[in-house]
Amino acid sequence: MNNIAIILASKNFRDEEYFLTKEVLEKQGNKVKAISNDKRAIGRFGGEVIADTLINELKVDNFDAVVFIGGSGAIELLDNDVSYNICKECIKRDKILAAICISPVILAKSGVLRGKKATVWSSNMDKSAISILEENGAIYDPKSVVIDENIITANGPDASEDFALSIDKILKTSSI
Repeated sequence: MNNIAIILASKNFRDEEYFLTKEVLEKQGNKVKAISNDKRAIGRFGGEVIADTLINELKVDNFDAVVFIGGSGAIELLDNDVSYNICKECIKRDKILAAICISPVILAKSGVLRGKKATVWSSNMDKSAISILEENGAIYDPKSVVIDENIITANGPDASEDFALSIDKILKTSSI
């Protein structure tokens, strides 16, 4: 059984990205812990999560994978040095690092996507997240889920199930 930390913002996380990803990972036999910047997190559509651990208390060594959930709250509340350090620590310790929707921006700003293929949420009206990835050295790939070694990115809620299955597959096939 693998231990997975799912990091979500305390406000405006994408409900389906958290709940569906968690459900799929648990069905595959993984143990999931909710990590947030506050004890109580409320999703964009009203879903409520009580965090098991606060983000500033997260110990990367206790987990096989760390997953960032998207939604506007991810950029408002998690786009900071605490998250950047978690990303760098995951890579340094050969952990799986995953992000969905807008949250690959956090990975990019931490520097861990330099030279890596990744995807991110965008729309015809807003391509700014793609620019942020590219400005930080990532190679943008428009697929819904992109795997580059132990980094997995997905472009939004519709990719949640494939995202979770990809995380599980990498965990089961890696030598972590």
